[in-house]
Amino acid sequence: LSKNPVFHGRSKHIAVRFHFLRDLVKDEVVRLRYCSSENQVADIMTKPLKLERFEKL
Repeated sequence: LSKNPVFHGRSKHIAVRFHFLRDLVKDEVVRLRYCSSENQVADIMTKPLKLERFEKL
């Protein structure tokens, strides 16, 4: 959604904040970077992790 400026009917449920972010990307105010699940600290408590993975984070 952040890189595709075309609005589709099936994406109507997407909140305004995502369209706002898409506009920021288009205007080159922000640049999104991919972050793998292994490096995503924000998701640490959203799913069970093995002990080794938990200790690494």
